[in-house]
This record gives sequence, structure tokens and C-alpha cells, in this order.
Amino acid sequence: MTENEAIELLEHHGVKPTSNRIVIVKALAADDHATSMSELESQIVTIDKSGIFRTLMLFKAHHLVHAVEDGGNTVLYELCTSHSDDEDDDMHVHFYCESCHRTFCLYGTPIPSVDIPDGFEMDSVNYMIKGLCPNCARKKALSHSKF
Repeated sequence: MTENEAIELLEHHGVKPTSNRIVIVKALAADDHATSMSELESQIVTIDKSGIFRTLMLFKAHHLVHAVEDGGNTVLYELCTSHSDDEDDDMHVHFYCESCHRTFCLYGTPIPSVDIPDGFEMDSVNYMIKGLCPNCARKKALSHSKF
């Protein structure tokens, strides 16, 4: 993602494009998977942890990022491709590889509709499938075929 694309994305979501925000958007766009705070901290050494966290919370409030729980104690962040700054219209299923511990976005797999009982108000959905990614499944198959 270019700097101009990052600025355009920030402005589209009603976020003022500061230099730190542009750096964080570009870091999120560069990853091919949902990214943890610790991964962002190690990638972006020019911004402190609290600055990254505050920016992610701002992005989340403006529907510029999704926060995805990986099923453990880690929250992962990914850029939204939503066309709205009022709601997420691109929610999708995620896949957590239990071998390499990466979380993949399954963009073409929408979250199934779930009926909840009357009186409950749904705020968000976290749909995570766990198993082995193709690379780890291939490695497992190769290691079993050696015997």
C-alpha cells in the first residue's frame, strides 16, 4: 500500500491521516494475516506500544480494523475492506493454524447468520475455525509418509 492509498483509506473512514496512523495502516496492509500487537510493536519501532494501541482503538471505532480473538489470549488486528465507517460490511471467517499459530482471513467465507434468543443484543461475532493450514498439513503428510 502506498502512502497516498493509506491516506485515502484513513480519510474514507473519517480518520485524520497523521504520520503515525499512516505507518500503522501500511504495516497492517503489508501483512498477509491478522496481526497481533506484539507483531506490530516489533515491525514499528518508531511508535511506542501505547501509541500503537490507541491508534488501533481509534481505527476499530471507525471500522478501519477488525479485532479478532484467536481463541487464546491474543487479539489480532486486520484492515477492514468495509465501505462504511458506520458498520463492518466485510465480516468473514478466520482460520487458526494450530501448528504454525497463524490466523488466516477467509475473505470469501462470510460468517453464517445465527439466530439469537429474544432480548439478546449482538455486538460482534468472532468466527474462528481451527486446524492445519495447507502448508502445515502438507508438512504433516510428508512426515507421516517417511515411515
